[in-house]
Amino acid sequence: MPQFIRRSPMPVSAQALFDWHERDGAFERLTPGWQQTRVVSRTGGITNGSRVEVEVPLLGGLIHQRLLMEHRNYVAGSQFTDAMIEGPFSAWVHTHTMEPVADGTSILEDRLEYALPMGALGDAAAGWFVRQQLEQLFDFRHARTRADLDLHMTHANAPRLTVAITGGTGLIGRALTGLLRTGGHTVRWITREPRADRGDIGWNPATGSLDPAALAGIDAVVHLAGANVGERWTPEHKRAIVDSRVQGTRTLVRALCAMSIPPKVLVSGSAIGYYGDAGSTVLDESAQRGSGFLADVSRDWEGETAPAAQVGVRVAIARTGIVLSPTGGALAKMLPAFQFGLGGPLGSGRQFMSWISLDDEVAALYFLLMNEACSGPYNLTAPTPVTNAEFGQTLGSVLNRPAFLPVPAFALTALFGEMAGATILGGQRVLPGRLQQAGFRFRHPDLAGALRFELGR
Repeated sequence: MPQFIRRSPMPVSAQALFDWHERDGAFERLTPGWQQTRVVSRTGGITNGSRVEVEVPLLGGLIHQRLLMEHRNYVAGSQFTDAMIEGPFSAWVHTHTMEPVADGTSILEDRLEYALPMGALGDAAAGWFVRQQLEQLFDFRHARTRADLDLHMTHANAPRLTVAITGGTGLIGRALTGLLRTGGHTVRWITREPRADRGDIGWNPATGSLDPAALAGIDAVVHLAGANVGERWTPEHKRAIVDSRVQGTRTLVRALCAMSIPPKVLVSGSAIGYYGDAGSTVLDESAQRGSGFLADVSRDWEGETAPAAQVGVRVAIARTGIVLSPTGGALAKMLPAFQFGLGGPLGSGRQFMSWISLDDEVAALYFLLMNEACSGPYNLTAPTPVTNAEFGQTLGSVLNRPAFLPVPAFALTALFGEMAGATILGGQRVLPGRLQQAGFRFRHPDLAGALRFELGR
């Protein structure tokens, strides 16, 4: 039976490494965006007999395959095994082992024993592909595990928090939830459709409804909710963009101010659209607000947090750039064209794109949560913004595809209307000055490295 083994040093003890794997959120943190795996059901954790059923897209999402895995050979602090009960392989046994090292660190070993359908014929036909996929998968898993553990070690002596998140079901919210839970924090989502089994908190920002009593015991809040900016801006959608941010923040902050013991910190989302279309001008947090719809929205959005600061809540504003992930946002929309070799510069290609990897985005939000000295606005962008043309060339190189077909500005304007001019054809050259001054270290400071990690290349 073929075997695959990956061993990597980890910066924590074997017990701490095991604890990370046993916490809620570990499966999500270990699942790369390019796989787009969906958890169908889960019973128990990783102890003997617990099961997880997942759905994995195949052939570019044309078909979906379900896998039912059962956990076995559980040894607390040391190892556990996933064995496939139903799925595409004839056999699949994955043993996770955490080995202690004398200096207090550990070795993580992932050992897989698997068999493809049709035996030797199946291995000859597809074995090379499976091994290639395993190399990519475990490069990602071990790198993310190590980076997450490093981040949690930085704040190991700080109390564990109960964190409420709006927008928890979104791209950033889900990733942040997994990161926080694997660090031992408790997460509760503030959502319009609360589920009691998850411990959700219900609200309705459109009507200003959020019961302050439901927030009792919350130590921190991360406010990420807001309507998608990357759609055609009809009058109705522009109103949704404004209301979801301004009215949503107002509803949240009113509830916080009404609490007898408000949370210690509010990390509230914003966007680099605050700076407007600034051409090639280098911008940090000291730059003045620009002009235009997004700049006005960001001004009002951020302004609604002021009452929270007045009652003693530490408020940090996260002005986020273009978040890179194959599961959502701008990169997900670009990928199909680039994968078919049809990518290229948009408009002139000279407009700057201030980007950040999804991992750095959630790590920066966590950093703002945990550092008591952080308040006011912070640019959540990588330190190396690029032009749109450079972005396309780099993405094409990472995918090993040509990237020279331009999309003229008039076509984008015809397709997306006002939104195209403000987001796709406009840009900002933004630097994360205050974030780096505060001591934040980027996992992916350069674009090629970020794309390779997020896309498994």
